[in-house]
Amino acid sequence: MNWEIVIGLETHVELATRSKIFCGCSTAFGAAPNTLCCPVCLGLPGALPVLNEQAVELAVKAALALNCTVTPVSRFDRKNYFYPDLPKAYQISQLYAPLARNGHLDLPDGRRIRISEMHLEEDAGKLHHHDDRTAIDYNRCGVPLIEIVTAPDLSGGEDAVAYLERLRSILQYLGVSDCRMEEGSLRCDVNLSVRPAGSSELGVRTELKNLGSLRAVRLACEYEAQRQIAILESGGQVRCQTCRWDEDARRTVPMRDKEQVGDYRYFPDPDLPPLAVSGEQLNRLRSKQPELAHEKCARYARDWSLSDYDCTTLTSRRELAAFFEQVVSLGAPPKQAANWIMGQVLRRLSADGLDVEEIPITAQALADLIHLVERGTINRNTAVEVFDAVFTGGDPTQYVRAHHLEQSSNTEQITAAVEETLSQNRKSVEDWLSGKEKAAGFLMGQAMRTLGGKAPPALVSEIVRQLLEREKSQ
Repeated sequence: MNWEIVIGLETHVELATRSKIFCGCSTAFGAAPNTLCCPVCLGLPGALPVLNEQAVELAVKAALALNCTVTPVSRFDRKNYFYPDLPKAYQISQLYAPLARNGHLDLPDGRRIRISEMHLEEDAGKLHHHDDRTAIDYNRCGVPLIEIVTAPDLSGGEDAVAYLERLRSILQYLGVSDCRMEEGSLRCDVNLSVRPAGSSELGVRTELKNLGSLRAVRLACEYEAQRQIAILESGGQVRCQTCRWDEDARRTVPMRDKEQVGDYRYFPDPDLPPLAVSGEQLNRLRSKQPELAHEKCARYARDWSLSDYDCTTLTSRRELAAFFEQVVSLGAPPKQAANWIMGQVLRRLSADGLDVEEIPITAQALADLIHLVERGTINRNTAVEVFDAVFTGGDPTQYVRAHHLEQSSNTEQITAAVEETLSQNRKSVEDWLSGKEKAAGFLMGQAMRTLGGKAPPALVSEIVRQLLEREKSQ
């Protein structure tokens, strides 16, 4: 029997606020355990929550970018369950009236993934398991989250990864979240079932909890789909379970039977008033929405004829795209700017252990360097030397002048250098005369070395050819 995989995702995204959603504690990552806590986020008696306005604005920005309808008046509910990482024994979330509904995200291949809803909630703490004991860090309690829930529109691990990559790009460009999966600021739950190909009925689903990398999402989906298919083909029944992904064993491990909505005994939070989002707020936030990565890609290809690879690389980070556009705005040809950024800038960032947020060379310096090459003041090889010299600061034009790196177009000087090269490399001259064309390239390289790289390569090549042809005619 042929089987069809059906996947829906629940993506938890930590919002880029400096304080938590209902208190003033810091959201900084990596602090000492249990040092960023207060009576509110620990749920101590008498502590009352106060909603973080910036968290609401970031969530609304995400909802607009995901083509959702924002609920004019949403509400907060208490989701009750007992687990060590939840000190209040309930989580403040939104069930009955979430912040946004009915959106969509388009994959790079054009397929549309429906987004059922997006709601605001608080994060739980983090458990650290050590042999026979478990330690709890409550620093993460109360960090603001949005949970984005898709319809079951995905059909495999690769689909899920493509969706998450596009979602991550959108949220990073908006400044809604840094989406660092290694730090837990983007985590994914996968709801997966299988059914006979062509069937319209959904199978029994399992939930794969807290997948923290794109690789884990892909591998977990692949394994779980095959596990369910094997059960069904052997005549068994899939149980509705919550599973975890065992990275070492490369398999899903059942944790418990899947809870239903009724198990959480939701009820409206009595300490928080309804959340109203006005039309004026929506219009203000909509007017500030930035151009997103896939939109920039389309513009770069249309206006500057850049390749798909160039566009994808340049827009992979918001800061990289901004740097590229600034270099172009200063007069550098787009293709040359793209080549220098993807080649030399990314090379140096990697070698120096820097992030794209820390590019030390200014856009003006890179544009000036590209102009020096375009005008023939220096050649490409010399330009790389200059780039490395001014990468952490400096003016390319002044550096070229101070080190006398300008190319010379003095024909007499170049001719003299080529003649000297030919006289010192008679074997290569004889090779060319006997029909070995590669010998001309070698001689051209030797002449450039004699000239210290300070001559236009095209002119040196032309003079080499002229002198070789002269010898041939003698």
